Amino acid sequence: LRFLSLSAHSREEVKRLEKVAVDFLNQRHNIEDPDNGGFGAFNQAEATEAADKSTAIFTMLLGGIASISLVVGGIGIMNIMLVSVTERTREIGIRMAVGARGRDILAQFLVEAMVLSLLGGAAGILLGSGLARIIASFAGWPPIVSAGSVALAFGTSAGIGIFFGFYPAYAASKHGLR
Repeated sequence: LRFLSLSAHSREEVKRLEKVAVDFLNQRHNIEDPDNGGFGAFNQAEATEAADKSTAIFTMLLGGIASISLVVGGIGIMNIMLVSVTERTREIGIRMAVGARGRDILAQFLVEAMVLSLLGGAAGILLGSGLARIIASFAGWPPIVSAGSVALAFGTSAGIGIFFGFYPAYAASKHGLR
């Protein structure tokens, strides 16, 4: 006998039933040291708790990986925008000479950074939802891509573009004043 399934009348009785069953089996099989080779009990609540802990750890791990990816992507956007600012100093100077203010230049480069990150976010959403549909078709699952997750992805993309694009945009807006 490797497995025995018991049912309790209520949740409150589960621990007591486990103890009675384990003690009975240990006594019946003359096990003097139950901690070394004795019988044990495992209930559904413990299985659910273990699954919840595993899910929480997995979620934290994926969150960490996603955070690192966002920072790396943001640094890439910042580098692209800094190169763009450096290569477009003449354009910035001409715009300021004809009356553009620093905030106009700042807004232009922030919009460019946001558009760049939104295009990357859109590509990621298309790729992710496409892969989700392909995997779901092979696994026989219904594909689930919620509107909330798409909106969150777009919002995060825009936020990363604004956050990491601010320094290059600020540098561009001050560049014409030197």
